[in-house]
Amino acid sequence: MTHKHINRRDFLKTAAGAAAAVGLPGIVPSSVFGVAAPSERITIGFIACGKQSQHLMRSFLGSPGTHVVAACDVDRLKLERSSKGIVDKHYADRKDGSYKGCAAYRDFRDLLARPDIDAVVISTPDHWHTAISIAACRADKDIYCEKPLTQTIAEARAIVNAVRQYNRVFQTGSMQRSSREFRFACELVQNGYIGDIKHVTVGVGGPPEDKSLPPEPVPDYLDWDMWVGPAMWRPYNNDLAPHISFDGFPNWRYHSYYGGGGMTDWGAHHFDIAQWGLGMDGSGPVEIIPPDGKEYKVLTYKYANGIPMTRDNANGVLFEGATGKVEVNRGYLKTWPDNLKDQVIGPDKIHLYDSKNHYTDWLDAIRSRTKPICDIEIGASSVTVCHLGNIAYALQRPLKWDPKREVFPGDDEANRLLSRPYRSPWSI
Repeated sequence: MTHKHINRRDFLKTAAGAAAAVGLPGIVPSSVFGVAAPSERITIGFIACGKQSQHLMRSFLGSPGTHVVAACDVDRLKLERSSKGIVDKHYADRKDGSYKGCAAYRDFRDLLARPDIDAVVISTPDHWHTAISIAACRADKDIYCEKPLTQTIAEARAIVNAVRQYNRVFQTGSMQRSSREFRFACELVQNGYIGDIKHVTVGVGGPPEDKSLPPEPVPDYLDWDMWVGPAMWRPYNNDLAPHISFDGFPNWRYHSYYGGGGMTDWGAHHFDIAQWGLGMDGSGPVEIIPPDGKEYKVLTYKYANGIPMTRDNANGVLFEGATGKVEVNRGYLKTWPDNLKDQVIGPDKIHLYDSKNHYTDWLDAIRSRTKPICDIEIGASSVTVCHLGNIAYALQRPLKWDPKREVFPGDDEANRLLSRPYRSPWSI
């Protein structure tokens, strides 16, 4: 006899239907299970278990109505530390027998194959974001993916298309949008409290450096081939994937195979806020000019409305208007005039999406099937600004950009840099 697997959510639906058929109450109280009703719980799997993932795990484990059931990493030590040392430890005091342990996987495809997982949190190096996100869409999982969203502009559009095709709820990890000081700064700008915008300055790091690294023996706990995945191959070096005891941040981000340097790292935060303040979500600049040592001392973007934005020294993001200025960073807000920081935004003014918590905002969006504060289209347009700067740095010449068509008009050389080949057997 073949038994069809029925998860708890299916059980509740079946039980409710049977109860209605005989006139019994159609609600099964959560007390039956000793925890939140399964129909209300979001089951989560984590793909990657590095330092950022540990922070995310603790955040989601502390969110009501969630249940972390699986973790995945190509590094066995990091996987064990997270699955056993964080998740299992968190649930250790559950006495009702509902917790069966955090499943550990070395291949993300095995985790995605589980039908009982509702959503995934992706915090791999950047070069893996697209392939895993699209696979998660096809597996009917909702997605929280760390910033920067992608390695290329073409990948950003590919994820947007997949999210929309499969009707997934996608939150980009540009969590500054869920901080009061950034939202308030952008509301001041969009409501005209500093007058017409004359200039925006964004303070972030530069492009990747691609320094030479000597080959080193691959540790026995690491699947290096899987770590490299769809990116161009290069030999293992501890600088790229350091040992679990490493207390800093790995330098893979500064190698163009795997990351986009400071331009995409902090750029995915601060260019995102600049776009928000300018009302440019889903769009972007029309011209990008690298520093030439003459007229343009720094990387300069120009928008269709004439507003210039530069990558220069700033404490985060500085909006300069005709009658005032607003500078904002994490835990920091300064305005000119000073009393502008105490401005009350009236009910008749523009009020931006108010998210108090980036993680619970995503969970709430999953439950309501709505777009979260940093929906995929926002993440895509913000990371595109970062990539445009890196392409201008690489080509060392001014570029024209069409943000609607997402092409460099009539510029074959620049358009070739919109994408990059995937290493076999990976594809999207």
